[in-house]
Amino acid sequence: MYAIIETGGKQVKVTEGQEVYIEKLDVTAGDTVTFDRVLFVGGDETKVGSPLLDGATVTAKVEKQGRAKKLTVFTYKAKKNYHRKQGHRQPYTKVTIDKISL
Repeated sequence: MYAIIETGGKQVKVTEGQEVYIEKLDVTAGDTVTFDRVLFVGGDETKVGSPLLDGATVTAKVEKQGRAKKLTVFTYKAKKNYHRKQGHRQPYTKVTIDKISL
C-alpha cells in the first residue's frame, strides 16, 4: 500500500517502512507526526481525493533534523566585473513512515 501526501508545498509518494526526507517540520527527534493532507491511496484498493481524502492519515516517526550538503550559488555578469558567491544549506526532516490508514 502506498500514499501520496502533501507536505511543505510538495507532493511525496510514501510506503510503510520507508525513510523520507521532507521539508523541515517544527518537531523534535523521536516524536510522532501525522499527515492529514492525503491526496491518493493505492494498493489493493485505490482511492483518489478531490483534492483530499476525508479521514485518511499517514503516521510517521521523526528520525532526525538536519541540513543538506552545501550548494554554491555563483552569479556573475560578463565584462562588468560583477560576481557574487553565496552558499545555501536546505534544512530537512527525516521521517520513517509507520502506518497508512484510510
